[in-house]
Amino acid sequence: MTSFRRSVMLSFAFLAACSTAAQAVEVTMFRDAGCGCCLKWAAHFEKGMETEVKAVDSPDMMEVKARHGVPQDLLSCHTAIVDGYVIEGHVPAEAVKLLLKERPAGVRGLAVAGMPLGSPGMEVPGREQTYDVVAFGEKGASVFARFEGGRLIAR
Repeated sequence: MTSFRRSVMLSFAFLAACSTAAQAVEVTMFRDAGCGCCLKWAAHFEKGMETEVKAVDSPDMMEVKARHGVPQDLLSCHTAIVDGYVIEGHVPAEAVKLLLKERPAGVRGLAVAGMPLGSPGMEVPGREQTYDVVAFGEKGASVFARFEGGRLIAR
């Protein structure tokens, strides 16, 4: 086999491994069975992360949030577990990509408190709020990123 052909084959193998790795992120979303915005967030996340979201209906979302350490002031409607991180509420896929890339020390997860208009799953034509994606963990909570609608506007 020529070195050029071997190089091309290795490049294709590398690209295939990278795309498989990106899709290998496991995502489980806990939600109230009656909530529709959770499914809209899951669709956004599946597209943005190129992965599948396993939706689990839970009759006691407060227990789910407490079990995963979501701070009271950061509560939203659904809670997802993404590669070991807790993702609370309408966090954009772009913010989770940054979290998985950087893996900051002491961060347990990300949250978007409440249900801001224009956030993933809460889209309303012509209405977008600015909101913070908050990192939380052993050292407390701090702003990880700021979004307006689905657009990252500050880091």
